[in-house]
Amino acid sequence: MSGMRPTGRLHLGHYFGVLTNWVRFQSEYESYFCIVDWHALTTKAQDTSGIKNNIYEIALDWLAAGIDPEVSTIYVQSGIPEIAELHLLLSMITQQNWVEREPTLKDMVRMLANDEEEARDKATYGLLGYPVLMSADILTFKGELVPVGKDQESHLEFARNLARKFNSTFGVDYFPEPRPEFTSTPLLKGTDGQKMGKSANNDIKLADTDADTTKQVLKMITDRTRIARTDPGHTDLCEVPWPMYKIFGADILDQVKTECESAQIGCVDCKKRLAGKINDSLRPIREKREQLAKDPEKVKQILEYGNKKARETAKQTLRDVREIMGLINWNND
Repeated sequence: MSGMRPTGRLHLGHYFGVLTNWVRFQSEYESYFCIVDWHALTTKAQDTSGIKNNIYEIALDWLAAGIDPEVSTIYVQSGIPEIAELHLLLSMITQQNWVEREPTLKDMVRMLANDEEEARDKATYGLLGYPVLMSADILTFKGELVPVGKDQESHLEFARNLARKFNSTFGVDYFPEPRPEFTSTPLLKGTDGQKMGKSANNDIKLADTDADTTKQVLKMITDRTRIARTDPGHTDLCEVPWPMYKIFGADILDQVKTECESAQIGCVDCKKRLAGKINDSLRPIREKREQLAKDPEKVKQILEYGNKKARETAKQTLRDVREIMGLINWNND
């Protein structure tokens, strides 16, 4: 099980860091992929104007990248109310100091505020409960594996602890302890050499046009020691294009290295060639995305179908949890 916040169109960092692994995992495991719109509210409740459209945009990117709704379950978090109830029930056995010391939560609060006083004003009850809601996302589907990067391991540690606490509190062996399925992905820098991100405007989106992509590639930081076109370059000092070539131009790496380090080609022409490689690689995804975008009703139906599938599993989990906790199952559903 894994998910993404609906924050807008996805870029190459998302594609290589997440989506390529999801596409591979869906053929190996029963997979649940969630657009976590409630999580978006933990930091953006004051401005929800873009959430609906962003859900649609992310769904387009997922489908175009190869997530198959007939193989995987693709759903929207708010379409599964059972997740919210499980979050409530799990919160009853979650110690307060667990959430207060969760490192990811601390980082989120730090990003929202400039000082401690502002942090107290902006850290809502919903944000404080973020780790419990995240655990409910996973445990609702009894997720055993969660594909994440190494830097997100603390997410899984919290969910493991909560699964263990539930099982020990009620004397059952019900929830598996989810473990990370670490992704070995290349670190993609943005055009400025920093972490790729939408807010920094240093990214290349899956949905970009060829012209947009070329424009971004031409901004890429290269070898800062190469002053003149006639100066030999150093691929080991080329900050962004050379690592990109390793992904998109592996077939011509030797040629690129030779031409660069002998000054046969300048950085501008080299980046134009890289842009062509990136555009060629992304063309099938972009063409599929463009076709899907012509039929928004079909995308909506795919999400509704996924919500229905996900709810069947979620309902059974909640029935079991209510019984384990000694609560009455008031509804027959």
